[in-house]
Amino acid sequence: MAATRADGMPVISKLYCSSSQAVLVVRKRPHVVSGGGFVVTDCSQKVVFRVDGCGVIGSEGELKLRDSSGEALLLIRRKGGMVQALSIHRKWKGYTFDYEGSQKPVFRLKEPNYSCLVRNNAIRISTEPRRSNKDWDFEIKGYFPDRSCSIVDHLGKIVAQIGVNEEVNQLMANKDLYHVAVNPGVDQVFIFGVIAVLDYIYGESTRC
Repeated sequence: MAATRADGMPVISKLYCSSSQAVLVVRKRPHVVSGGGFVVTDCSQKVVFRVDGCGVIGSEGELKLRDSSGEALLLIRRKGGMVQALSIHRKWKGYTFDYEGSQKPVFRLKEPNYSCLVRNNAIRISTEPRRSNKDWDFEIKGYFPDRSCSIVDHLGKIVAQIGVNEEVNQLMANKDLYHVAVNPGVDQVFIFGVIAVLDYIYGESTRC
């Protein structure tokens, strides 16, 4: 079983960890009709998650991941300010909500300034609390716009793979539809939170 962290604990919730591999489908929503973002469905085309970007929320650099009923599970914000503007990295923070509605930080994602142009630049994620001796816990391998990349843990184990099968690739060259294979025991909310940030970084459906 592929674990999300060294201790095998989920990043956000064990309720969204499957005992078997889950293959989910991401379908981008058009900005004109629904404000952008994307919907995640299972093999039965049942909605599992929905991600709203700035076209829905109305705030640039902010994303929300919701469950099938519309309840917010994850809020993701890009850090701003003068210090951030001068930094060589852009940083994102993901938050969950407790029972009182307070925000609790659960992960940070760091991207190089030129990650959209240089394919070999690493995009790395650290979780809170930390479970690795490195300064990161997960890393993106591959290139997201090509729909050919993986999320790996600090031990080099693949926790999720993003791809497009050959039939879909022939029908939709713009990659509006793709699948994500999430390994057993891996927190699916965390995985799609990371994918939401990647979508925004590369100027896709969650970005205005």
